[in-house]
Amino acid sequence: MTIEDRRARERAARRQLIVSTARSLAEAEGWDAVTTRRLSQEIEYSQPVLYKHFQGMDQIAEAVAIDGFGELAEDIGTARAVGGDARDVLIRTAQAYLDFARRHPSVYDAMFTRATSLDFAADDTPPALQSAFNALRDAVAAVADDRDVDDLTEVLWATLHGLVALGRTGRIRPDRDRQRIVVLVDQMCR
Repeated sequence: MTIEDRRARERAARRQLIVSTARSLAEAEGWDAVTTRRLSQEIEYSQPVLYKHFQGMDQIAEAVAIDGFGELAEDIGTARAVGGDARDVLIRTAQAYLDFARRHPSVYDAMFTRATSLDFAADDTPPALQSAFNALRDAVAAVADDRDVDDLTEVLWATLHGLVALGRTGRIRPDRDRQRIVVLVDQMCR
């Protein structure tokens, strides 16, 4: 292994350490607790080292978000892989989305509620974002018939996001996910 290869590997490992530490702190204490000063203390590198990898906290949160989109795509893929009829697959897909948001609230915030420069539905959309949308889209396509699949997917996504937001703030009845998802999917299957 060349010195350049070793340095590149070490640089990638430091970058991942920064991202995973930011994620852990956010999950434990919320995003307000995640600062470059705190991160540098936690990973035992100086703040200038952080700035060699990221311009600031927004870019670190975006890296957490991108990882989250990849994980969401995997969770949806796992839910879809069980098989069954299109309606059941879409129900499991929607449930996987809600479950992900509950298990990883700070990651979900980085993905969907924090200000970000990540582009959605653009030529330069990161692959992980595309994968997450396409995982939803593939489940929707099976029930779309002659309707626009992207429109239906965006409606599903927006509705699921609304359920997450309303559930987090206690504005909808708890423990009714399954019933709400069934209503939503039955409307989409018409």
